[in-house]
Amino acid sequence: MPNHLINETSPYLLQHAHNPVEWYPWGEDALQRARAEDKPIFLSIGYAACHWCHVMEHESFEDAATAALLNEHFIAIKVDREERPDLDSIYMSAVVALTGRGGWPLSVFLTPEGVPFFGGTYFPNTRRYGMPAFTDVLRAVSAAWQNRRAEIRAGAQHVLQTIRTSDWLDTESAPLDAGALTQAVAQLQSTFDWTNGGWGAAPKFPQPMVIEFLMRRYVATRDPLILRMITTTLDAMARGGIYDHLGGGFHRYSTDAVWLVPHFEKMLYDNAQLARVYLYAWQITRNDSYRRVAEQTLDYVAREMTAPHGGFYSTQDADLEGEEGKFYVWTRAEIDAVLGDDAPLFCDAYDVTARGNWEGKNILHRAHEVEVLAEAHHLARADVETRLERARQKLFAARTQRIQPARDDKVLTAWNGLMLAAFAYAARVLARADYRALAERNAHFALTELCDANSRVRRSWDAKRGIARLNGYLEDYAHLAEGLLTLYETTFDARWFVAARALADTFLAHFSDPRGGFFDTSDDHETLITRPQDPQDNATPSGGAMATTVLLKLAAFTGDARYGDAAQRALSSVQRIASTAPLGFAQWLCALDFALAAPKEIAIIGTPETSGDLLAVVQSAYRPNQVVAVGGVEPNPPIPLLAQRAQVNGRATAFVCQNFACQLPVTDAAALQAQLEK
Repeated sequence: MPNHLINETSPYLLQHAHNPVEWYPWGEDALQRARAEDKPIFLSIGYAACHWCHVMEHESFEDAATAALLNEHFIAIKVDREERPDLDSIYMSAVVALTGRGGWPLSVFLTPEGVPFFGGTYFPNTRRYGMPAFTDVLRAVSAAWQNRRAEIRAGAQHVLQTIRTSDWLDTESAPLDAGALTQAVAQLQSTFDWTNGGWGAAPKFPQPMVIEFLMRRYVATRDPLILRMITTTLDAMARGGIYDHLGGGFHRYSTDAVWLVPHFEKMLYDNAQLARVYLYAWQITRNDSYRRVAEQTLDYVAREMTAPHGGFYSTQDADLEGEEGKFYVWTRAEIDAVLGDDAPLFCDAYDVTARGNWEGKNILHRAHEVEVLAEAHHLARADVETRLERARQKLFAARTQRIQPARDDKVLTAWNGLMLAAFAYAARVLARADYRALAERNAHFALTELCDANSRVRRSWDAKRGIARLNGYLEDYAHLAEGLLTLYETTFDARWFVAARALADTFLAHFSDPRGGFFDTSDDHETLITRPQDPQDNATPSGGAMATTVLLKLAAFTGDARYGDAAQRALSSVQRIASTAPLGFAQWLCALDFALAAPKEIAIIGTPETSGDLLAVVQSAYRPNQVVAVGGVEPNPPIPLLAQRAQVNGRATAFVCQNFACQLPVTDAAALQAQLEK
């Protein structure tokens, strides 16, 4: 019989709807029952693409004896962390405070009032890995609840006080300091893996925000060591098993230090951010391999992660038929059968052997470059490229005949904002009309299905039922606004700018902290044991960092001091910690770089059609610290940067302003280029 999850929309929750555990979704029904029966709550938080979440479900939540223990002694609540980042943030902080580490699945025991008192992550079904069996944990916690209730409640209050007391933020405003940027770069250099790229040892995460920050610093300083960190990392990831060499797109992270063995889930947010940084790298270096990775990644999203209505799906699973990575790995015999005479060249290029490089199978990764392969196989370089491309297409076609990984088809506003920005930026710099169409369709979908007339946002959209649900979080407003601003600077259709500004006005009204910065939940959100405010960037930019980024851009577009002042207060509160912990605050560092650079404000009076030569200048290079508006030929343009400016001699005219001063208007592309290089 199904449990209480059966009517949920989250694919992750629905995966557990037929467990023998009497799961509840988070809500008053479960909380009221816990209070009425005076039972502790077992809270399990995970997500659909999580490998160890699947393992714990199979071992424990599908087991009748374990379920009986849970049902007798606890009220069991299951949460999709992607739908409820507020709950995930609160209870992850608690588990880290209790144990010193966190991760998913997140397993937390709460009082009936929702206050955490014990927790961990994955618990095995039998004692192993140095961990107790999950059933032993359940019995011990139940006994403690019965026999040491006062002690547990006192400990729970201590945990609550710990997670309510944040030492992240500086409460006293300090001037923004370029020294923080220099210190952050030095920190990144000190922990960089100069051999394999990336930061630290295994596991390794892609860190697109860090790479973008370094790109900004490289453009400003032309420091070759900074460029080396960027290219070493991007090259290693693009060659490694973390990249899908047949279908495009990146897996979540690498379990080793050399980028070979990934956790095989694919996340929308990783691919959105990585597509942009590879495009930036192409603009900086003109290395076509970076452009190719970006396009293959976006083509993968367009092909496999785009809903008919224009939204982007969330994730693809790591597991297939109970085996992690089964969809993506190959035996030598399988490749020989598909490729025939091209197999030796391909296997040499991608390190495919009879023994395999992972659990008897082969994870494709680029082991040799074209020059080496051409010499070894007595081929011209062009022939090597042609044959490898033909081989990849054949293997991709063969792979499509396999059972496909499960896809989490919920549509999340924040992640859609990130991917909207990626497609919009790619459409601009690559002149891809198909990318522009995808971006515009997604923006229309978001504004009609995920937002209401008052610019209030919903978190999630159920693709099967066409229903938007859950109160939006700061990151939903901020990421969508940034995506819309990126789309505006691609199309110069003012409706996208107007919508982005309305979202910013809304998050200023409902998420601002009077001390500076932002809360993650709105002032009319469900009351929880604490109001989360985590400024740290994780796999995605923090809501506060992206909100600050949006406000800085709007200040440049509008001259409205409200935006700049709020951004200044937010940056002041995190500047100190961002400079010393750049891996956790890279989006903040990008915003700080923008603020300290005194961005160029470029107004082009004309239409996109008549301003082609001028637009080619402002859009051809990677210039992260500028905003561009086009229009002003109509009366009362909605973008203040365009107001009260006129064309010179009836031609499209560019005005470049910076630090509250403007240069002379120009109509010639070369003259504009000279102004931008000052």
